[in-house]
Amino acid sequence: MAVRGRHTKVLPSQLNKVCPERGDSPTVHSREMSDFEVVPNLQQSSSSVAKGQRKAHFPSGSNEKENLISWIPENIRKKECTYFVESSRTSDSGRVVCECGYLREQHLEDAAKPPLFLGKEWDPSRHIQEMPTDAFGDIHFTGLGQKTGKYVRVSSDTPPRVIYHLMTQHWGLDAPNLLISVTGGAKNFVMKPRLKNIFRQGLVKVAQTTGAWIITGGSHAGVMKQVGEAVRDFILSCSYKEGDIVTIGIATWGTVYNRESLICPMGGFPAEYVLDEENQGSLSCLDSNHSHFILVDDGTHGRYGVEIPLRTRLEKFISKQTKVKGGVAIKIPIVCVVLEGGPGTLDTIYNAITNGTPCVIVEGSGRVADVIAQVAGLPVSEITITLIRKKLSVLFHDTYEQFTNGQVVEWTKKIQDIVRSRQLLTIFREGKYGQQDVDVAILQALFKASRNQDHFGRENWDHQLKLAVAWNRVDIARSEIFTDDYEWKPTDLHSVMAAALISNKPEFVKLFVEQGVRLKEFVTWDTLVYLYDNMAPSCLFHSKLQKVLLEEKEHTASSKMPRIQLHHVSQVLRELLGRSTQPLYPKPKHTERPRLSIPVPHIKLNVQGSSLRSLYKRTSGRVTFTTDPVRDLLIWAVVQSHKELAEIIWAQSQDCMAAALACSKILKELAKEEEDTDTTDEMLALAEQYEHKAIGVFTECYRKDEERAQKLLVRVSEAWGKTTCLQLALEAKNMNFVSHGGVQAFLTKVWWGKMCVDNGLWRVIVCMLFFPLLYTSFIAFREKKMQPMGCLTRFRAFFTAPVVIFHMNILSYFTFLLLFAYVLMVDFQPSPSWWEYLIYFWLFSLVCEETRQLLHDPDGLGVLKMASLYFKDFWNKLDVGAIVVFITGLTCRLIPSTLYPGRIILSLAFIIFCLRLMHIFTVSKTLGPKIIIVKRMMKDVFFFLFLLAVWVVSFGVAKQAILIHNEERVEWLFRGVVYHSYLTIFGQIPSYIDGVNFNIDQCSPNGTDPYKPKCPETNKDNKEPIFPEWLTVILLCLYLLFTNILLLNLLIAMFNYTFQQVQQHTDQIWKFQRHDLIEEYHSRPPAPPPFILLSHLQLLVRRGLLRRPATRHRQLKEKLEKNEEAALLSWEMYLKENYLQHKQCQEKQNTEQKIRDIAQRYHHTSDRDAFPVLGGFSLHHPSRVDVLADLLDMDRVKRTSLVEQRLGALEDQVHQSAKALRWIMQALQGSGFSSEEDMPPLGKHKEKELDLEEKPEEKQPPYHVLARNLLYPGSHTIRFPVPDEKVPWEVDFQLYDPPAYSADHRDTAVQDPFSPSLESLLKINYNAMDGLIDRQSFHGLYAVQDGLPLGHKAISDRGEGADHGLQHNMGLSHSWRRNLDGSIIRKSLKKMLEVLVAQYPLSDVWALPGGSLEPGETLPLKLKWILRREFWPQFQNLLKQGTEIHKGYLDDPRNTDNAWVETVAISVHFDNQNDVEMKRLNSFLQGCDPELCIRWQVLDRRIPLHANHKQLLQKVSTLLGAYY
Repeated sequence: MAVRGRHTKVLPSQLNKVCPERGDSPTVHSREMSDFEVVPNLQQSSSSVAKGQRKAHFPSGSNEKENLISWIPENIRKKECTYFVESSRTSDSGRVVCECGYLREQHLEDAAKPPLFLGKEWDPSRHIQEMPTDAFGDIHFTGLGQKTGKYVRVSSDTPPRVIYHLMTQHWGLDAPNLLISVTGGAKNFVMKPRLKNIFRQGLVKVAQTTGAWIITGGSHAGVMKQVGEAVRDFILSCSYKEGDIVTIGIATWGTVYNRESLICPMGGFPAEYVLDEENQGSLSCLDSNHSHFILVDDGTHGRYGVEIPLRTRLEKFISKQTKVKGGVAIKIPIVCVVLEGGPGTLDTIYNAITNGTPCVIVEGSGRVADVIAQVAGLPVSEITITLIRKKLSVLFHDTYEQFTNGQVVEWTKKIQDIVRSRQLLTIFREGKYGQQDVDVAILQALFKASRNQDHFGRENWDHQLKLAVAWNRVDIARSEIFTDDYEWKPTDLHSVMAAALISNKPEFVKLFVEQGVRLKEFVTWDTLVYLYDNMAPSCLFHSKLQKVLLEEKEHTASSKMPRIQLHHVSQVLRELLGRSTQPLYPKPKHTERPRLSIPVPHIKLNVQGSSLRSLYKRTSGRVTFTTDPVRDLLIWAVVQSHKELAEIIWAQSQDCMAAALACSKILKELAKEEEDTDTTDEMLALAEQYEHKAIGVFTECYRKDEERAQKLLVRVSEAWGKTTCLQLALEAKNMNFVSHGGVQAFLTKVWWGKMCVDNGLWRVIVCMLFFPLLYTSFIAFREKKMQPMGCLTRFRAFFTAPVVIFHMNILSYFTFLLLFAYVLMVDFQPSPSWWEYLIYFWLFSLVCEETRQLLHDPDGLGVLKMASLYFKDFWNKLDVGAIVVFITGLTCRLIPSTLYPGRIILSLAFIIFCLRLMHIFTVSKTLGPKIIIVKRMMKDVFFFLFLLAVWVVSFGVAKQAILIHNEERVEWLFRGVVYHSYLTIFGQIPSYIDGVNFNIDQCSPNGTDPYKPKCPETNKDNKEPIFPEWLTVILLCLYLLFTNILLLNLLIAMFNYTFQQVQQHTDQIWKFQRHDLIEEYHSRPPAPPPFILLSHLQLLVRRGLLRRPATRHRQLKEKLEKNEEAALLSWEMYLKENYLQHKQCQEKQNTEQKIRDIAQRYHHTSDRDAFPVLGGFSLHHPSRVDVLADLLDMDRVKRTSLVEQRLGALEDQVHQSAKALRWIMQALQGSGFSSEEDMPPLGKHKEKELDLEEKPEEKQPPYHVLARNLLYPGSHTIRFPVPDEKVPWEVDFQLYDPPAYSADHRDTAVQDPFSPSLESLLKINYNAMDGLIDRQSFHGLYAVQDGLPLGHKAISDRGEGADHGLQHNMGLSHSWRRNLDGSIIRKSLKKMLEVLVAQYPLSDVWALPGGSLEPGETLPLKLKWILRREFWPQFQNLLKQGTEIHKGYLDDPRNTDNAWVETVAISVHFDNQNDVEMKRLNSFLQGCDPELCIRWQVLDRRIPLHANHKQLLQKVSTLLGAYY
C-alpha cells in the first residue's frame, strides 16, 4: 500500500506522565480485580451505616473514636526511608539530605547504620518500607475559626477499597451520587471575576444538588484554592452545614508544609495546623476550606505528583461502586473539570479521555484549558503541529521557549486524540447558548458521555434518567433526556416514577405525569403496599400502622409480625377520616383482591436496597389495580406531609373537592397526635391549604352553576368511603368551607324545604296559625307544579319544611315550659292533676324523640357509633340530663314521703329545660353568635373558679383557724371556710373579724346552738375577743386585694380576649353550627310533641314490623347515576383547572405587585436619605431596588435563553423535515413522476444557515486512527506520538523513532520468534503460505525490509500478533427487527436490523462474533466459544453462502509497523423470522459458555461497539438499505 503508519516510541522521561500506573505488574492488576469483588460488601456496609446514626466528628472518648484509633494503624500504612544515602542535592537551608529528600535526623536510627546487604545505590523498592501510619484524626486550622476536617496519612500503595471504607464507614460520609475531579494549574492564576463567580457558583450547586464529592489536590494554591473558596462562599451564604459539600483533598505528604503538627501516633483529635504561606517555600500548605484530606506518602520529601496514581485508582474504584439513591441503583459517575493547567494537566485530561471519563474544559481560565477549548470546534485534520505551536506561543508566552519539538508533537497528538473523542469533551464558554452555568455543563457532559457507554438502546436512556433522578435535577432531565431523540413509553417510566415517589421528588413526578405516565396503569395493589412499606419510620402514620400490625399479631397469637396490607392502611384511615366513612380498602377474602386485573411488563428497580420486581412481572400472571389510583397516591403523600408531591397528585384528581376536604381531615387528626410542635404546625398549615383548595374549586363551580355546585356537596363519593363533601367538611370542622356563601345558600334552601327562601318569616307564622292561606299565593314555592290552587301537595310541603317544623317545636316547647311552671308553682297536688299527667305524657314524647335520634342510623354505622356521635353534641347531653333529673324528681314525687324533695328536683329539671332554649335561639343570626360567646366564656369561668378556689380556701381555713377553736360541726365548717369567704368578695364582710362589732349574743360559746356559729376566742372574764385583730385585718385586705382586684380583672380580661377572638370568627362559627340545627329538624318528624308520638308509631311499624331500613333524605346525601356522576365530575375537573390557572396568574401578579411596592418604598427612602452635607449630597449605597432589578434581568435572561433553546429545537425539526421532503421529492423525481425543474426549493438558505452551527464534520484520516493510540493494549508500552499529518510515509518525519514490542503468546502453538535478529527473521516466508501460517495480503504484495514486512501497520515488531504479517478475522449475523405481530420495524421509512453481538470474559465492551483465525483453523476461536461444536460445520456453510462486505486491512489498536490485522467480514442475513437456520442458530447459542453474554441488538449508529466493527455494520446497512 502507498500509505504506511507510524506510531509511538517509548520516552522514559515521559512515561510516568502518560501512564501513571506504569509500575503496576500483573499481580497488581489481579489485586485490583479483587478490590472490585468486595464492592457489594462495601456498599452494603455503607448503606447500613447511612441508615444508622452517623457522626461526622467523633467526640472525645467516644466508641467511634476508639474504633478509629484501633482500625487505622492496622489497615493503613505510611512509608519511611530505612537507608540514608547522601544526595548531591541539598535542602533549602543548604544541609545534606538523603536521596529521599529527608535530612539525616529525620530518618530512623537504623537508617544511618547501613547493613551490608543494602548496597551503595539508593533504591526505593528496597530502601523504603511500610509501617503503621502515625498521622490521622481531626485537623483544626488555627486562627481560622471553626475550620475542622478529617485527615489521614496513607501509603502510595494503599488499596483504594481501604480508603473508601475509611471514608464511608469511619468518617461517616455517604456514598456520593457523583464524583467531580477538579484538576488544573497548581500555582495561583488569574481568572476573570465573572468567570470565577460562575465557576464557583456552578461547582457548589452541582455538588450540593447531586450529593457529589469534589476531589482536588488539597493545597492552598491554584485550582484547589479556587474550589476551596467556592465552598467557603457557599457555606457563608447558606444555612447548610459544611458537611453538605464533601471536598476531599488528595495531596502528597512529602510536599505539605508544617506537616509535623499532624503527626500523632494515637490520632490528633484535633491536630492544630497553621496555614503559613509566607514561609512555605517550595512546599504547599493545606487548604482550610476542604473537609477531608488524604495525604499520600511514598517515603520521599518535596516531590510533587506522588498522589496521582493513587488518586487515579481511587477515582476509578469509586466509579465502579453502585449507589442506591433516590430509589434507583446507579454506578457512581465521574467527571473531570479542568481549569488552566500545564503539561501535567494535559496528561490528566488525556488519561481521563482514554479511560472514558468525561471532561469539562473551562474556557478562559488559561493555558492548557484554553488551548483545547480553542481547537475543540475544529476538525481533527485541521489541528496541526503548526497550529498547536501557535497556540502555545500565545498562551504559554512565559515558558514557550522551554517546549522542544518532540513535546510539541506529543501535545499535538494528545490534543488530536482528545478532540477526536467529542462525546467525552465539553467546553464551557461563558454565555454559551444553552449553557449558562457550570453545573449544567457538568451534567450535560455526563449525559453526553453516557450515551456512548456500554448501554444499549433503552437501557442507555434509562441509565441517564436514573442519574437525573438520583441527582434530583429535573431541569437536566427536561433538556437532555426527554427530547425528540428517544420516544419514551409510559410503562418505561414506571420504575423511576416509584423511585421519585419514595424519595419525595415532586418535580420528577410532575415531569413523568407530563410525559404520559398513567396513574391507573402505574398504581397497582402491590405498588401501594410497597409504597406504604417504604414509608419513613419517623412518620406518625407509619407508627400507627405498626400498632395495627402489633394488635393483629397479638390477636392471631402469631410469632411473626404480619406484613403491611391495604386493609391495615384502611383501618388507620378510617380512624382519621371518621367512622362515618366506609373502609377505603376492604379486607380481601382469602387471597383474592376485588380489583380489575390486566398484565403489565417487567421493570426492574431498586429502592432502598430492595427490588420492585414483584410489582411489575413479565409473566403470564395478572396484576391487580386499584379503583382510584390518584386517591391512593394522594393519601400516601398526605399522611407523610409531602406538600409539593401531594399538590401535584391532587391536581390530577377527579373528585378534587372531596379529596381536598378528606386531606384536611386526615392532617388535622394526625396533628392532634403528633408530638413535634413544628410538624404539628406544618400539618395544620397544610390542612388549611387544602381547605382553601376546596373553597376555590367550589367557588368556581358555584359561579358557573349553583345547582350543580350544590349537588357536588351532597353527592355520595364512592372513592372516599361513601361520604359527601359536606359531611367531610363538617367532620374536619372546616368552618371556612361551611361558611361559604354557596354552602350557606344550600343550607338555607334545605331549611326552607320546598318553599322559596324569600318568603318572609311572618308569612310562615301566619300560615301556621291559619293554614288555608296555603292555597293562595301568600306562600311561594320553588316547584312550579305546586303553584296551582287546590294542590294537596302544598300542605305537606309546607308542614314538612324544617323552618315550619322548627317553629312548631318552639311553640310546643314554650307551651311545655309554661305548663310545667304552672304545675310547679300553682297546681302541685299530693296526687297528680290532669295537667300534670299531660306534662308526663309530653315528656314521654320527648324521650321517644331523643331515642329516635339516638337510634337513627341511615348510614349503617352501628349503635355504638351512633351513641358516640349522639353524646358528642352538648345539647344532647343537656337533654339527657334534663330527662334524667325529671324522671328522678317524678319518682320522688310519686312517693308520698318524698313529695317535697321531688318538687325540688323537678324545679331543678325546669332550670335545665330552660337552658335548652339557648339551642333554639342559635338559629337566629343575632342571638346565635352571642350564645356561642357565652359558651366559650363558660370555659373561662371554670378556669377562673380554680384560681379563685385557691384563695377562697386558703383564706377561709386561715380565718377559721385563727378565730374559732375546734369547730366540729361540718356544715358550719363549710360556712366559715367557703361560704363566708366567697360572700366576702361581694362585700359581706363578717362583723366579728376585726373585733369592733363583736356581739356575743350572735354566736354560741360552746357551739351547741345549731342555728348560731361558734364564738371566736374570747377572754374568760369579760368575754372580749382575744384573737389578733391586726392579723385578721391584714389577711382580709390581702384577700380582697387579690380576689376583687387581681382575679376579677383577670376574669374580665379573659372574657374580653374570648370575646375579641370569637367575635372575629363568630359569623363563621354560627354558620358552621347552624348546619347541626338544620340537619336535626330536617330529619325530625313534622308533628311537634306530644303529637310526634304518631310519627314515632308510624316509624315503629315501618322499621319494626315491615323491616324497612332507615334512609337519609336526598337533600343531604344523594347517590347519583353513573352517567350523571361522570358528567358532574368532568365538569368539576374542568373548573378545577380554571381555578389552578387563576391561582397561578394571581400569584404572579402578587409577586410583581410586591416588587413594585418595594421599589416605590425604597425610592422614597432613598430620596429621604439623600440630604445635603457640606454643600453637597451624601452618597449612599445602592438600594435593594437595584438588586431586584438584577434578579429580574437574570430571570428575563433565563426565560429568553429557554425560548431560544426551544426555537433552536424547532429549527432543527424544520431542517430535518425539509431534508426528508427533499429526499422524498428526489425519490419521486427518480421514479419519473416529475422533472427536476418542477421541484420547489425547500429551505436551502435555511439549511446553509443551520449548517454553520452544526458540529464540524470529521475528515476520516486514511489509516491508523486506532492503531496510533499512545498506550499499546495489554502492556505498558507507549507508542511514539504520530499526529495525523505525519501518518503517510511520504511525509518527512525525522523525529519518528518507534519502540519495539513483542508479546509472549504462550498459549499459541505457532508464533514468530521474539528475537529481532536478521538471521531468525530471514527464515520467515512472506507473501506466501509459510507452513500453516498464511502471510499473503488481500491487497497484494507488501515490501520486506531487514526481514520485517512493511505495510499499513503501527509500532515496530509484531506487538500482540502471534506472527509477523497479518491475521484473518471473519463473521457477523443479522436479521430484520420485528414487532410482536411479526411486522418489520421501521425508522425514518427504513427497515431496522438487529445484529448478533457478544461480550467476552474479562471485557467491558461488546463486539461482533469472530476474531483472530489461528493457523490451520477454519473458524475463529472466539466464534467457537459462542457456538456448540455440532453447529460449526453448518455455520461454515452459512458463511460460504453469505455476502462479503469487507476484505482487507482493518484499523485495530493491536496493529504495529510489522504486524497488522486484515479481515474478511461476511454478512449472514436471515430475511425470514421463521428461517430454519436462524432458529437453529438461536438454539445453539443457548448452550454456549455461561461466561459469555450474547444478545440480538438493534442496529444503530450509537451502538457501543468497537469503531472498526461499526464501520462493518454501516456497510451492511448500506448493502441492505436498512436504517443506521
